[in-house]
Formats: sequence, structure tokens, C-alpha cells
Amino acid sequence: MSNIATQLLENLNEFVGFARNRLADPELAADAVQESLLKALKAADQVRDDESAKAWFYRILRRTIIDLYRRRDVQERAIARLERELAAPPTEDEERVACGCLQKLIPTLKPQYATLVQRLDLNNEAAETVAASLGVTKNNLTVRLHRARKQLKERLNQTCRMCAKHGCLNCTCDTTTGKEG
Repeated sequence: MSNIATQLLENLNEFVGFARNRLADPELAADAVQESLLKALKAADQVRDDESAKAWFYRILRRTIIDLYRRRDVQERAIARLERELAAPPTEDEERVACGCLQKLIPTLKPQYATLVQRLDLNNEAAETVAASLGVTKNNLTVRLHRARKQLKERLNQTCRMCAKHGCLNCTCDTTTGKEG
């Protein structure tokens, strides 16, 4: 083992403690140290003779921690943006993109399934509310909804063929005959 690797391993607990003080999550701190160790071992030939391996490693570890904070910030902003987008009502274009056959096929489902798809998926009612109104548990409602969606998918596959295989987006079906146009 090289002199640098030995010095780094001798100070491993100190490095982990340093990372834990800067990152609230002990697992994230351990990951940061591990990532930094990999970077250090790959770049071990860059340590100057007059520089201590410990000080050199701390610089690598600090940069790794900063990168982790930057990544976390980017992820948090992306999640916030996605939450805003999902909270907004669908635009006219988004509404038109869904297969036109969908509305015509819902009534062909078992009545209890059609009700679930309409209320939960199309009307965005809360699962708890629907479960309470039907007198079933939320788990039972989830199972029923799964079966309803499965039946709807089968109907779409029978009616729309290729369109359904591609997610019924920008539907090209002739909704009156069930054949692709």
C-alpha cells in the first residue's frame, strides 16, 4: 500500500467525523468520504512532496461535500418545479393528447370499475373519500382500481391496437370504428 493510502486510512475516522459535522446524514457523510477516497486514490500522483496527504485529502473532501450540496439543491428545485406542474390543471393540449376512445370505453367497463376510473383518475377525487363513500378500505379500493385500470387497458388494446401500445398519446384511432386512421 502506498504511503498516501496509509495516511488516509490512518485518518479515516477523523475524515468521517469532519463529513458528519457538515452533513446531517451519517450515511451521506460516509458516502462523501468514500467518494473522496476514490478521487484521492485516482489522483494520488498529484500530491506535491511538500504537501501533507491529510491536508490534500481535506480539500478533496470539502469539494465533494460542496458538490453534494449543489446536487441536493438542484434536486430540490426540480422536485418543487414538478410539484407545481402536477398541481396545475391540465392544459387543453394535454387534455386532447389522451386517446379519444377512453371516454367511449369507460361505460363498457363493469359499472363499479367505470365509477372508480371516473372518480379517481378523471375527477381526481381523494382515495380516502371514495373509499369511505363506497364503504371499503383504502387497500380494497386500490385493488379494485388496479382491476379497473387493467380492464380499461384491455379494452383500449382491443379497440385502439397500435395506438394503445404507444400509450394512446396523440391518438390516431377512428373512435367510431375502433380502427387506426
